[in-house]
Amino acid sequence: MPYIKQERRKAMKSALGDLQAQIGGPGDLNYAISKLCKRYMQIREPINYSLLNETIGVLESAKLEFYRVIVSPYEEIKRAQNGDI
Repeated sequence: MPYIKQERRKAMKSALGDLQAQIGGPGDLNYAISKLCKRYMQIREPINYSLLNETIGVLESAKLEFYRVIVSPYEEIKRAQNGDI
């Protein structure tokens, strides 16, 4: 879950802000996510099935949370504006 304690958020805020300023498109975003995952796995070595599975699980959970918090409310607004299927 992305709901980490406030002190952890503060520790990461500056670095994430610098990174966000550099992302200019979907390729940049994919690169940044991939590099973060690669670095995470290097720190957690040895790379094995469990670590790979853990990393994929984090990506999947982030995707689902992004959909729940960002995409779904947007789609509800558009459904209300344009009508249901």
